[in-house]
Amino acid sequence: MFNHAPADYVCPFCIALAGIEDDRTLTRPSDFVYRDDAVAAWISCHWWANNPGHVLVVPVRHIENIYDMPRELGAAVFDLSQRIAVAIKRACNCDGVSTRQHNEPAGYQDVWHFHQHVFPRWKGDQLYKNEPSKVVIPPEHRAPYAEKLRSILSSQ
Repeated sequence: MFNHAPADYVCPFCIALAGIEDDRTLTRPSDFVYRDDAVAAWISCHWWANNPGHVLVVPVRHIENIYDMPRELGAAVFDLSQRIAVAIKRACNCDGVSTRQHNEPAGYQDVWHFHQHVFPRWKGDQLYKNEPSKVVIPPEHRAPYAEKLRSILSSQ
């Protein structure tokens, strides 16, 4: 309905979900913390300065934005986002958790595959005043966060 991806768009999230590790995506298989037939979640490769290890929750099927999201799939995204929030709270011992989701260029969407951010939060972290790092966080720095979340999610 309200789509902005170019006709020749190569979706980096779809590539990551296919398990392909190449220059078109920064996500690595080791970043994944959960996956089933409908939804997946992984540690983001870009972090906000005071909120390391945040997670992206996505539908496995390519859906560009919230306008195109089938209700049942949206419910699965929300359910997994809730599980991730609880796991982040336990793993990071943070003061709180925030979620964020963007649609269209004016809404700051920059990957044309629906994704919801789940952030660990601390008092005074200034999440909404900071921009994400333009530097790619190396996979070896993301791995401890992913391992801890996988462990917690497997015991929920």
